[in-house]
Amino acid sequence: PGFVESSCRSRIFWMKLNKLLLQGKFFQLEIYDPYSGAVLLDENLASRCGYVLSEDVWGNPVFRASVLGCHVANEADELFSLTVNIKVSSFSSMRAAVTYTYPMYCSYTSWASREIVCEENYMEVSVRTDVPAVSNDYTVAWMSALPETQNVAYQQWQLMFVSPSGRKRITVSDAVKLGYSFNNTLSRVYLRAPYHSNESDVSMVSGVKMNMVTSTSMYRQRWLLLLIDTTVSCPVDGISFTDTTLTWTVPRVIPTLVVQESTFLSKSIVMGVDDQVIVNPEEMNYSLEHNETHIRVTIPIGAEGGKLESSISGGVYGVIYSIDLFLEHTWTDAGWQTTKYTVIKSITTPFMPRIPTVINNTVPEERLFNVVFGHFLPDVSLVAIAIGNVPFTLREAQHHGFRIYETPFPNGTKGFILEVSFDDPYVLKEYVNRNETKYTLLVNYTLSVGPEMTLYYHSAEVECVLADIEIPEAVGDCDEENLFLTLPTFGLHQYWDLYLGNKLLNRHLALTNGYLAATNSTHLILQIPLFAGGVIYEEVSFQKIKARFDVALRKVRTMETLQMFSVGCSFNSSAFIICHPNGTIMISAPMKTVPAIDMSKTKLRDSSCKPREYNEAHAFFKFHVTTCGTSVRFEGDHIIYENEISYEKETLPGQGIPRITRDPDYRLTVLCYYQAKETLVLGAFPSDPATSSPFGSGTMVPRSNTPAHRRVRQALNVVSRVSKDESFMEFYEPSTAILKRPVEPVFLEVELKDESPNVELYLENCWVARSPDFNSTPRWNITVDGQVVLNVQCTH
Repeated sequence: PGFVESSCRSRIFWMKLNKLLLQGKFFQLEIYDPYSGAVLLDENLASRCGYVLSEDVWGNPVFRASVLGCHVANEADELFSLTVNIKVSSFSSMRAAVTYTYPMYCSYTSWASREIVCEENYMEVSVRTDVPAVSNDYTVAWMSALPETQNVAYQQWQLMFVSPSGRKRITVSDAVKLGYSFNNTLSRVYLRAPYHSNESDVSMVSGVKMNMVTSTSMYRQRWLLLLIDTTVSCPVDGISFTDTTLTWTVPRVIPTLVVQESTFLSKSIVMGVDDQVIVNPEEMNYSLEHNETHIRVTIPIGAEGGKLESSISGGVYGVIYSIDLFLEHTWTDAGWQTTKYTVIKSITTPFMPRIPTVINNTVPEERLFNVVFGHFLPDVSLVAIAIGNVPFTLREAQHHGFRIYETPFPNGTKGFILEVSFDDPYVLKEYVNRNETKYTLLVNYTLSVGPEMTLYYHSAEVECVLADIEIPEAVGDCDEENLFLTLPTFGLHQYWDLYLGNKLLNRHLALTNGYLAATNSTHLILQIPLFAGGVIYEEVSFQKIKARFDVALRKVRTMETLQMFSVGCSFNSSAFIICHPNGTIMISAPMKTVPAIDMSKTKLRDSSCKPREYNEAHAFFKFHVTTCGTSVRFEGDHIIYENEISYEKETLPGQGIPRITRDPDYRLTVLCYYQAKETLVLGAFPSDPATSSPFGSGTMVPRSNTPAHRRVRQALNVVSRVSKDESFMEFYEPSTAILKRPVEPVFLEVELKDESPNVELYLENCWVARSPDFNSTPRWNITVDGQVVLNVQCTH
């Protein structure tokens, strides 16, 4: 039950087998002949005898047969029967086959004078043969009126084919050998011809390619000479496609079939799908139109009655639409009275790419990716996914916590929804901008496509940027001898690092500079002694010190500075030595002698270097390492600058030597240590930005302003370079143009290659000019007398 369905559509047997009951099985069809028994159906037999074995758009085997077929039992051209054996086996050799005998019956009485059927594999024309009675009064002399018919065989049908190669008259038996089938019934004569035979011709009719066999069937008996026009013509193309429709065009008037075109009258045009007539095509969005030259059927891609199925071509997803149509056109003309013209056409579109879309429905506030992947036909299923290149079956994905489910769309397609938490370990997370995280979901979909279950792969990348990071704020404080900086530890070393100048503030740097660092579960507390390295002294006098400590919050990867944390306080200190990075030394020297001395009379090695400020207890000196008799020496990785504060004793005059003094001895040695090679970050800016050039380009040329220094420079190995960034790892080539905006830093390195301990490097004057000429103007100073006036980072 349910294995076979059959119908009788017009003059055609129509049988369909259920593919579900044939799964995993093999089948054959045999045509039962009442005289010779079962005959196996093959391609040659089918086209010659009026049979078609194919599949409908759903994959069900379909068998069609003309009621004028070779093995059809015909009763008075009104009742027809055909018996088919269906053999089913589990083996391709068809052994152990089970045979089902299936009889079909068809009643057809409304024959037209001429009927033409254009099937998939054959063309058939049948003509009514109403012949009036022959009178015995006619003589053989009547035959002499038609001399060209004298050669027609007596009481034997012959066929006359007319083709571009000429005329050919053959017997019926010879026609069968050529693939034709000719016979007569009680009241009709029919000819069945294969497409593209040697006797056929191809011509264009109203833009449609037609295959035509022009023939005359001839029969002679006594005084009767029967000549029947059995010409047949069928369309072999006429199909066109767009992205949304398919169109089937058939000529309305076929000249070879209509002798007197002026008498042509179209009576009815009917279309159908499978074996069913479509009474109202508009209800199914079909269009059936005709004009003076064409009949045109237009079907929307995906319309009801056809099948839209998924396919893969060259790794690309797409669809194919198939539909089985037929068209019946009935007309009259003076030559043939009524002609019924039936065309059966199975149409399949070419592969139409349908690139899937990825719809990002993510709501950032929910911290949940919501990705829709579509649009797909029902014959597509999701079988696996990979998140971040980690494969999951659907069961594993659900178990991991991903949500995957289907969603329907109004046009009958569907999509697959994937939900993944931002916090899932397989989601890529990247800190971007100031306080944002970019979450990236990398998905690889694996789908099973179409009836062949072809695997299709598609990758997608979905991003979402969310402002979910809070940039820390620092709190500063001071006591009598220290500066304190407290800041949250969340995100440190994950998103940000702390930098002191260009150096990473890590444990080693803290210990080297004498900082104390303490952490708890939430905060980092830095204790910076007043005279520790990295402290910036904004104001220094022998009465007070105004000091500041700056720490930069920078991105881990890009080194971009996001925030500067500063703490500054004023301190009272009686004695100190401050060695500035630019070589300036400030000293508050205490008076600790008995009896007391006059601090105004203290001096440095150069006796002209007196205190700038003083009182009874202190003297304040400020000088540069290149002045006041300061000496320099190298010890390991350090440069040590040394000077001495002393007091000139007052002497009492006497008669001779020795002289007498009443003052105690006062000597205070001053030492400043600098690393031999250290990058110094100096935050100085031009006093008047409006006077700055919008950009500068040039090359580094070391040179001194004084002739004495110029002679020394020529004798020393001094190298100057401009670095491309603050890492001082990659440098511009000599004489390379460098483009900078006013707010951009210049990374300058001046290096003394000589290793003599008696030589020191002091960068006195450095400037940017429009040309290499040292006297060219205007010039934009970088350093003047060793003081930085532009935003420059130097290493020396």
